[in-house]
Amino acid sequence: MNVQANFPTRSCPGCGSTISKPEASSDRAAETLTLDGLRPYWRGLFQEKIFFTYERCAGCGLLYAPRFFDGAQLTDLYSAMEPNMDSVSTEAIEATQRVYFQEAMDGLESTGGYLEIGPDVGYIVGHASRTAQFDHFYLFEPNRAVHAELAATTGGKPHSISADMTDLSGVPDESVALAMMVHVLDHLLDPRAMLEQIRRKLKKDGRLVIVTHNERSMLRTVMGKRWPPFCLQHPEIYNPESIATLLRSAGFGSAEVRRSKNYFPISFMVRQAAHSFGVKLGRMPLPGTVLGLRLGNIITFAQR
Repeated sequence: MNVQANFPTRSCPGCGSTISKPEASSDRAAETLTLDGLRPYWRGLFQEKIFFTYERCAGCGLLYAPRFFDGAQLTDLYSAMEPNMDSVSTEAIEATQRVYFQEAMDGLESTGGYLEIGPDVGYIVGHASRTAQFDHFYLFEPNRAVHAELAATTGGKPHSISADMTDLSGVPDESVALAMMVHVLDHLLDPRAMLEQIRRKLKKDGRLVIVTHNERSMLRTVMGKRWPPFCLQHPEIYNPESIATLLRSAGFGSAEVRRSKNYFPISFMVRQAAHSFGVKLGRMPLPGTVLGLRLGNIITFAQR
């Protein structure tokens, strides 16, 4: 007998509305399975697509999953996560993160602290440490295994590293010149609470930069429910209007949203496309050339 897991029902994390309409679901909806039944699908791009049903909020237009894991279940799943062998090359990651930083710094005159939520091994931190604008690095990375490597990217500058991504109380209010979140916001159960915290930490001329997937991209339209961001790790997914609305609800005055440039090896893109349409390429050799494309992601800039 299949006993379903106790996946809680939640209201819209953007505006609190409980009125929504189903929009995207997998052939086997995640909410119909057990927690243990979902473990094999928690990580890995090239297997059966299973995710929680996404619904469109009638209040703010956010696309989110009303039934989703709770905090304890997520902690359990993330703690058991193994390295992803399907990930893109370090060369592609470094190229993408460099562009993110260049765009984040464009026209920024503020000086002070640098804050990043989920910096991983410090690709962007390394670039930031080579500028004179930042006097302290406040880094919140849940993976303790990379903390030593992350610390090294600060170049010996003053820094603080925490594994708790929900509590920014250790960062002085109005001290941060630049705050960054790269593919983090769409992993949070309570994104508005995080944005409200970050806003308090920003200086008056400070800047917040967020990179997320864009659920209104052409890629999503073409791929439908096979679109990779429809997955078990994303409790909500944004578009330019919904992320701007969320930022305003968190107290930010305005937001500028652009398509972001990402770098991918040709081999990675071909394998993803083939899998999405049910074609298995196996060990077929493919070119590893890295290309920069503006596909399905957006970069958002907000001032305090």
